[in-house]
Amino acid sequence: MSSVAVLTPESFAEHRSGLRDQEITGGVPEDEAYIPTYLEAFPPLPENRGNLGDKSGELGRAWSTKIRPIRASVITQVFNVPLEERRYKDNSQFGDGGEEAKVCLDIMQRTGAHIELSLAKDQGLSIMVTGKLDSVMKARKEIVARLQTQASATVAIPKEHHRFVIGKNGEKLQELELKTATKIAIPRPDDPNLNIRITGTKEGIEKARHEILLISAEQDKRAVERLSLEKAYHPFIAGAHNRLVQELNRETGARISIPPPGLHKDEIVITGEKEAVALAASRIQAIYNDKAKSVKVVEVTAPAWLHRFIIGKKGQNIGRITQQLPRVHIEFTDGEEQISLEGPTEEVEQAQVQIQGIIRDLLVRMDYTEVNIDQRFHRHLIGKNGANINRIKEQYKVSVWIPQEPDRSGLVRIEGDPKGVQLARKELMEVAHRMENECTKELSVEQRFHRSIIGQKGEKIKEVRDKFPEVVINFPDPAQKSDMVQLRGPKNEVEKCSTFLAKLIQDLVENTFSLSITIFKQFHKNIIGKGGANIKKIREETCTKIDLPAENSNSETIVITGRKNNCEAARDRILAVQRELANNREAEVTIPAKLHNSVIGSKGCLVRAIMEDCAGVHIHFPSEGSGSDKVTIRGPAGEVERAKRQLLLLAEEKEVNNFTAELHAKPEYHKFLIGRGGVNIRRVRDCTGARIIFPSPDETEKELITIVGKEEAVRLAQKELETLLKNLNDVVEDCMVVETRHHRHFVCRRGQVLRELAEEYGGVAVSFPRTGAHSDRITLKGAKDCVEAAKRRIQEIIEDLEAQVSVEVEVPQQYHRAVMGPKGCRIQQITRDHDVQVKFPDRDESVTEAPPPQENGNASLEGETVPRRCDIITISGRTEKCELAKTALLALVPVTEDVQVSYDLHRYIIGQKGSGIRKMMEEYEVNIWVPPPDQQSDVIKVTGQMASVERAKLGLLERVRELQAEQEDRVGTRPVYWNKHTGTSSRSGVCALYSVRIILRYLIPFPVHRSPDVIVISGYERNTEVARSAIEQLVSALQEMVNQDVHIDPRTHARIIGARGKAVRKAMEEFKVDIRFPQPGSEDPGRVTVTGLPDCVDNAIEHLLNLEEEYMLSVTETETMAAYMKPPSRYRGSDGGGPDDNGGLAAKGFVVRDAPWNDKAPDMSSAEDFPTFGAGAAPKQTSAWGPKKF
Repeated sequence: MSSVAVLTPESFAEHRSGLRDQEITGGVPEDEAYIPTYLEAFPPLPENRGNLGDKSGELGRAWSTKIRPIRASVITQVFNVPLEERRYKDNSQFGDGGEEAKVCLDIMQRTGAHIELSLAKDQGLSIMVTGKLDSVMKARKEIVARLQTQASATVAIPKEHHRFVIGKNGEKLQELELKTATKIAIPRPDDPNLNIRITGTKEGIEKARHEILLISAEQDKRAVERLSLEKAYHPFIAGAHNRLVQELNRETGARISIPPPGLHKDEIVITGEKEAVALAASRIQAIYNDKAKSVKVVEVTAPAWLHRFIIGKKGQNIGRITQQLPRVHIEFTDGEEQISLEGPTEEVEQAQVQIQGIIRDLLVRMDYTEVNIDQRFHRHLIGKNGANINRIKEQYKVSVWIPQEPDRSGLVRIEGDPKGVQLARKELMEVAHRMENECTKELSVEQRFHRSIIGQKGEKIKEVRDKFPEVVINFPDPAQKSDMVQLRGPKNEVEKCSTFLAKLIQDLVENTFSLSITIFKQFHKNIIGKGGANIKKIREETCTKIDLPAENSNSETIVITGRKNNCEAARDRILAVQRELANNREAEVTIPAKLHNSVIGSKGCLVRAIMEDCAGVHIHFPSEGSGSDKVTIRGPAGEVERAKRQLLLLAEEKEVNNFTAELHAKPEYHKFLIGRGGVNIRRVRDCTGARIIFPSPDETEKELITIVGKEEAVRLAQKELETLLKNLNDVVEDCMVVETRHHRHFVCRRGQVLRELAEEYGGVAVSFPRTGAHSDRITLKGAKDCVEAAKRRIQEIIEDLEAQVSVEVEVPQQYHRAVMGPKGCRIQQITRDHDVQVKFPDRDESVTEAPPPQENGNASLEGETVPRRCDIITISGRTEKCELAKTALLALVPVTEDVQVSYDLHRYIIGQKGSGIRKMMEEYEVNIWVPPPDQQSDVIKVTGQMASVERAKLGLLERVRELQAEQEDRVGTRPVYWNKHTGTSSRSGVCALYSVRIILRYLIPFPVHRSPDVIVISGYERNTEVARSAIEQLVSALQEMVNQDVHIDPRTHARIIGARGKAVRKAMEEFKVDIRFPQPGSEDPGRVTVTGLPDCVDNAIEHLLNLEEEYMLSVTETETMAAYMKPPSRYRGSDGGGPDDNGGLAAKGFVVRDAPWNDKAPDMSSAEDFPTFGAGAAPKQTSAWGPKKF
């Protein structure tokens, strides 16, 4: 039994304040001895539900409701199949080997149910199916269908009842088929046949027939009535919020369906029992007749455009009328001028008068007009985000209706105040007229000038737009890489803006002219001048921008930017400075522009060689595309003449050898012209001496072949290539015989081999017969030479296929990944180098890496173990190539070798965080395994390819020799005092010792298995002496330190320490001491230990005491305020005494007697407390067929 204690605010206040009369008479209440019981302190809830209202009654009903028993999820069904209905009647095969057992086993696997078969005395089958309900029903249906002969019957029911047999989504039909273990076929809706066919056992057919007839009989009891009543009376039949029709549904039990207001349909449908349908129809007809007599329908005429004004904003006008006359129904129809009023005669007449008054008022103060504006101007009328049209609406207090784009209409309607309508119409017409005179012009401006025209934060383009406010200027998105700037507006304004922008662009082009000149590096400082005086003067006088290379740069080029004539003037002045300083001379040489690239050479190698040969000379070629033939040579006079002669000689040589001819050929012929391995083109080059250039893949002109060289050689090479092309253009068709067993090699992998043949031999088309044609003749079509070459290549492939063999290589499965290499790169290299195919076996996860154990300790008869299939790698190809590939494959198998390295050296080999061992593994491409420290083994294992392992061994042994040489140079020192270094009293000692260790780069291990006062220093002799001296100085400093305790009130510790110890760290740094506070729960929570030099300790303690005194003032004040905020004690009397004043009694809290938690725990082994159900344990459930036999 559960109970709830109700504690009222009054009783809680009495308990807390202790102001009861019997408790304020003295220090101890008179009834202190009395302790209430649990039931008195927490009375149970009343059992009668009337006292606690409806909620407690509901709670009681909920608890009194009988709990529904939980059904088992596993069921068992037993059914019989008579002998005459058995499908398999041969009893000699009954059992595990019979057909019936096989069928049952298949059904068990498919449904998950358990099936047991037995043969009755009358030779009938008894079948028991066990499992979950759905599994049992599915298994039973399959058993009946597969083990029992099937019969067929038909049942005829009305066509309109078929859908009830099927049910929603066919659920009823599926349930019926499972329940009766039959197959039910229902004719389609468009089939007039009324018969439903049932297939199954006789018993199942009878059950299914009975169920179908029951469904039909149930539907026969139902009826459908359709009443055609005027749409205007439907709301009166439905009632407010459909309450009336809902009451009719409840009272009659029929279902009444009234079409929604949006559906223009007069028919009301009533369905249900015949009596209920008749009653509902009579009630609805009565409502209709009553309303038809008392309801009047009136139509009021008003222009359709006024309807929304009659309705009012959010229906205010109509809402006012319907509130006054709630029984009147007012209906507006879109596009019509009639307003329909329905309701009682008097109310309808009142509503008619009110609506007609609204119409007259609106006609006086409202007007409308329609304007025909071309639809392409509508978006300009609306403006960006509706800015224009919203402004017109607000300014003239009108409504403007612009048709949607799909309407394809130009009629714009304006409604509102007559004066506002006319003003809005005038403005819209002006906008349309202005749009008709508008034009669009595109201006081509290089994209690099766009940013300059726009200016920083759009300042410059804003000035242009302010100057031409009627012109819209649109720049393309930078991502589009477009040069077109669009101008839109009135024609004359667009032309003016276009002229202005053209001039602005011309100025930008002129001001962005750039040229480069080469000035000797040693003269740059003279050009700059003292404090930049010279270069500043040149810039100001020529109005140019001059950029010099950085001082630490090797470049000698100076870039001048500005107007062309200004740049040239600045160039002349800079060159004049150089001539004055170096006595240089400048000369010009005329070389045809088409020879410039050949004279410069690849990456400028030829002209650079001339400049290096003629010291101090600079050769400047005009920019590409300028069309200029002038080449400038600048430098010392003698060297300039020499460079001029060499340059003219080189140009003459290039001109002689630079005759060019062009030849056009289809791209698919290029590979054949080049030949396999370039044999054809090399032959032409060797015979003629001409250079033949084929187009690169990224060039747009794919058919152009360029021939360069002497004129005679070029003509000869052109003739040779034209002869080859003529042969290629002669298309022929030829056949050859290829055995059908080889066809798959050519067409597999989506015809990869055929594609390679077409690419290599001028696009020759090779056609193989269709699969199943049993023909060995293939067709080749293309240029004659290409076809012949392709035939030879196909014959070579066939010879390779016929000579192909397979070689098996045994490599343990654990090494396959290492043999393949990263992403299979090693195997791909082998297949490319030796023209073979390598196939790895499927990985066998069940096979362990170790070799299989021998049974009974005896070896096999052959004297060797049989290789595992997962270890066999197959190589296919020619015999000699397979052998070479096998050798290469075995060379990739990793081996493991042991290297003896002293255990003491292992940590040095590994290095800090494994850096040393990782570097060796990356350098030698091996895996190095170092034994763990607990094994103390001297063996290091190196795994990898044979050559890599040998190199790694040599490198490892070399590293060992280096470490041993270092050890021989190291010495040890005598014991050194150390406990002050690493003692818990001083962290600074440990830090200092670590600093010594880092600075001197040697190891100082702290003693573990020796005297606690010993430090052993290992390292080179000179370093150990320095370390010993440093440690002894540290010891002497630590010996002077003292520890002193001071008592600090624990309540101030947190403030002295500060946030995350910031305050105490600052104090320790200031006074050069170590301050230790006690741990929580310490015996002396106020003891603080200060460690350091005596003077420092005294100063630190004085500082701590001052802080304590300061913080205690705040603590005392806080506690005093907290005492006033505490609630009064329940034992405090009128004199203000506490519990100690009244005999030292302590508060006991709230105590009750006979509480449930005070009862003795029940005895779990007691039969009285825990009685058993029944006389004994339930027997183990066995099968209905008796115990199973195993």
